Formats: sequence, structure tokens, C-alpha cells
Amino acid sequence: MTIVERLVPDGLWELFQRVVPPAPTRPQGGGRRRYGDREVLAAIIFVATTGCTWRQLPPVFGPSGPTAHRRFTEWSAARVWAKLHRLILDELGSCGELDWSRCAIDSVNLRATKGGPLTGPNPVDRGKKGSKIHLITERTGLPLPIGVSGANLHDSQGLEPPVRGIPPIRSRRGPRRRRPGKLHADKGYDYDHLRRWLRARGVTPRIARKGTESSQRLGRHRWVVERTVSWLAGCRRLHRRYERKADHFLAFVGIAAALLCHRRLATA
Repeated sequence: MTIVERLVPDGLWELFQRVVPPAPTRPQGGGRRRYGDREVLAAIIFVATTGCTWRQLPPVFGPSGPTAHRRFTEWSAARVWAKLHRLILDELGSCGELDWSRCAIDSVNLRATKGGPLTGPNPVDRGKKGSKIHLITERTGLPLPIGVSGANLHDSQGLEPPVRGIPPIRSRRGPRRRRPGKLHADKGYDYDHLRRWLRARGVTPRIARKGTESSQRLGRHRWVVERTVSWLAGCRRLHRRYERKADHFLAFVGIAAALLCHRRLATA
């Protein structure tokens, strides 16, 4: 098995072909040979998972670092990574692999070494520039929506956008679904207006209360989302935010989420 086939197995490649835009046409007899999408996708996944720079990309993939970066930029502008994540979620839903009975929400702060949009002073990193990843997972830990904000955004302000951002996902039987039965959250989301907002949407809030509930009381359900955060960190490109452009950083977050979900789909 080649490194391309290992990083982009047949199942992932088949799904990717359904979301990638067609290659631009070239004049006959002119220009360089365009590297295949599968080779470039493998190179992009290698950068995402190892954390290397584009110029450190090994020549074994074929395309150079700048070539892979150009294709990464094109695909990010076309929202390929979000579409791939959504498609894999649909496949998981149709197989009955998504458990909507309990979902959990959490966030994680990352230092932004180059600044840029969607950054802010990180209150847990001496006010240095940082970004915050917000995510909701279903009961077993698969990420549903993922968003990015400045590190100074309070968790209470980061609840409604991800809940609204849950896409309608296919089910094994019945209509598409986008609302969890219950939503677990820690004390950072302990606000009555958030509870009222969730109930109005048909979601039962399970939010820890400050001063009255132990931090461990809901941990038996919330630990799942914390484990997913550690899984996402398996893509070393997410240890810090190296991208000045917010859409590029969000693209790497989408790649990590898609790979995590596809891992589950491959064993379903």
C-alpha cells in the first residue's frame, strides 16, 4: 500500500470525489501536467496530521508544497472540507451510527501565532492572541458542527451559533434530524436565558450550575466532548493556529473533523 492509499483510502476517496469541484480545463497541448486530486489530498492530509509546513512536504507525494497549498486554497474557498464532513455525517446517520439522545458542547483555546481574523486576547494565556474552537458532539463523541471565534468570546456566547449550525443529517429511518434530545454543558454556559432558548427549540438543557453542582456531577456525559477535543488534536496542525487567514484555519478544523468521522464510518 502506498502512502497515498494509506492516507486516502478508497472509501474516503470515493466520498471526496462527490464534493470536490471539477478541475479547470486547460488549452490543448499547453501547461504543466496537473497532479491528481488524490495525490494532492494525501499531501494536504499529511500537512494537517503531522503539522509540517507546506515547504517541508516530502517529494514522495508528487506535488510540491506550493502546489498542494494552492489546491488547498482553492478547495477551502469552495467549502470542500465542510461538504465532506457533512457527507460523512449523512453516511453515518443512514447507517444508524449517530446517537442524538445526548449531545455535549465545549470549546478549546489555541494560541494564534500570526494573529488575523477570529482571534482575540486569550484570557487563559496571559492575553496573547488566540482562537477558540467550538464544537458539539453526539453521544459517542462524533463532532457535528464546528466553529471558530476569537479566544476572548465567552462560552455563553458560543452556544447558540453551534446549535443553529447543526445541519439536517440523514437518519436510518424517518426525516433528517438536527436537534439533540439533551445538551450537556459545563458551568461556563450556566445562564437561564440559554436554558430557555434551548427549551424553546425542543432541546432539554443539562447545564451544570455554579455553586450548587459538583464539577464531576455531569462529567459522566461531558467527558465525551473533552475526549473528542483530544482526538482533534491528533491533527498536529491544530496544536496552534499558524494560519493568518481564518478560512484556512477553519479548513484544517474541518479536515480533522472529517477524518475523525470517516474513521468511525470505515469500521461501521
